[in-house]
Amino acid sequence: MTYQGPVIDSHHHLWDLARGKHLWLAADDPSLAALGDISYMRHTYLPSDYLADAAGVNLAGTVHIEAVWDRRRSPVEETAWLEMLDRPSGIATRCIAFAGLTSPDAAQVLEAHAAFPRVAGVRETIRWHPDPAKRWTEAGIVGSDAFRRGVKLLGRHGFVLELLMNPYQADEVAALARDFPEQLILVNHCGTPVDRDEAGLQRWSAGLQTLAACPNIAIKVSNFGAYGPDKSLPALRTTVMTCIDAFGTDRALFGTDYPVARRNMTYRAMFDAFAEIVAPFSADEHRALFYENTRQWYGFPA
Repeated sequence: MTYQGPVIDSHHHLWDLARGKHLWLAADDPSLAALGDISYMRHTYLPSDYLADAAGVNLAGTVHIEAVWDRRRSPVEETAWLEMLDRPSGIATRCIAFAGLTSPDAAQVLEAHAAFPRVAGVRETIRWHPDPAKRWTEAGIVGSDAFRRGVKLLGRHGFVLELLMNPYQADEVAALARDFPEQLILVNHCGTPVDRDEAGLQRWSAGLQTLAACPNIAIKVSNFGAYGPDKSLPALRTTVMTCIDAFGTDRALFGTDYPVARRNMTYRAMFDAFAEIVAPFSADEHRALFYENTRQWYGFPA
């Protein structure tokens, strides 16, 4: 039977293009070629739009992830904007903001975010890849002194650290987790297994094992439909179960990455596929994957 219990979506975005703050969605940017055609995302996406997509799912709450607010402006603006939104049905109960941990004003930005009780942490993009077409950042960010100074600041506020990474960063992220054992780290989107050849899949699988050896790292099984030769259940099962086999049912979190994930699957199709894939697990494990793990890692109200 399909899981009927409460669901917390651990990863989604909202934006209002009329505000002109999500520049990457407003016009074609050659630097975003790796994203492919994103015209399907170029419309305002607010809580009402999200709830329409999530219709039929027993939604108990969500985690909003920063959506690349104009980087020339203060990232606290996005947090303030979210706070002003009407958020029914637990939408954005918790928020992951952007701070720029290597920036000179990281301490001040984190302090400002902390004034908003819904903020649970920050996200950093560290997606380096040897292929420039798949590279979003420079190499070695995680090991830099500036980044580590920023990570140290997170502990003042009890913030989690989210990472949008490639499998190439597994060793350095694991080293970071070992050096900061009290810092909770959440890896986005199944660890982003973009390389689908045999070597790439092996690198991804081995990287997940390396990350999972650190008890302070969890993985979000989000936008899993983006990775695989097709959207068949066997292909989806391979992606989902590779993550769960590495991290276990107590450190894997269901997430959608909507509306970004619409390119691959509808919201309901993602929920149904995940529920069918994990059907052999116990009722307690179902609740952990869909609800309890996210509630605990993000500090949702009991």
